Amino acid sequence: MSTPARKRLMRDFKRLQQDPPAGISGAPQDNNIMLWNAVIFGPDDTPWDGGTFKLTLQFSEDYPNKPPTVRFVSLYADGSICLDILQNQWSPIYDVAAILTSIQSLLCDPNPNSPANSEAARMFSENKRDYNRRVREVVEQSWTAD
Repeated sequence: MSTPARKRLMRDFKRLQQDPPAGISGAPQDNNIMLWNAVIFGPDDTPWDGGTFKLTLQFSEDYPNKPPTVRFVSLYADGSICLDILQNQWSPIYDVAAILTSIQSLLCDPNPNSPANSEAARMFSENKRDYNRRVREVVEQSWTAD
């Protein structure tokens, strides 16, 4: 069954394979174009440098008119991501590469006023050194996470 959402996801996948942005990769799970696995690598020269962070993207038949549900698999408990383009600022012009690139930039430049992880936001605002130390621990854990 080929629906507009599935056709668009095939185009997104082809574009991601032909011109992958630096530090991200993603692909549909076997036999399910609507569920993707992705990996974001921590950007160079940031506390996230060297980290590998797994995500899942769940698309609906309303894609690209509605954003996917995106979650970190290994970063913190519920894995939710608070990113405006995944909520009220969504536009059908965004593709999978744009979503993953936006999430990667959010690692380096988080918005502590709209946190998915309130403890991290507090630490980011109040004690950068502890925040960066904690990020390094998370990065090291990412090397051994399943």
